[in-house]
Amino acid sequence: QVQLVESGGGLVQVGGTLRLSCAASVSIFSVADMGWYRQAPGKQRELVARLTTGGTTNYADSVKGRFTISRDNAKNTLYLQMNSLKPEDTAVYYCNAHVVLFPRRDYWGQGTQVTVSS
Repeated sequence: QVQLVESGGGLVQVGGTLRLSCAASVSIFSVADMGWYRQAPGKQRELVARLTTGGTTNYADSVKGRFTISRDNAKNTLYLQMNSLKPEDTAVYYCNAHVVLFPRRDYWGQGTQVTVSS
């Protein structure tokens, strides 16, 4: 069983920065595409950034140029560096591991709240 634990959320002012971390209980980066999702009140969960097993990154248009996804294989930890934060970035952020080998499945963290005040 894979456990993902997010940390690093909090309250920040507009234009500020935060770095989210997602610690995996096992070494999973070689078999899972990792992603950060977010869900704001009353809205659907959306993909923010993805980092594939091969190192390819993808970002939502709304965060391109401001957010950076990365990982530390030695620490089994995924990161999301968030710069130039905006009020619309306010949401609960979730870490996801999408296992690409059979049997494919998804693992989710419990989420961490990010609030950007104007």
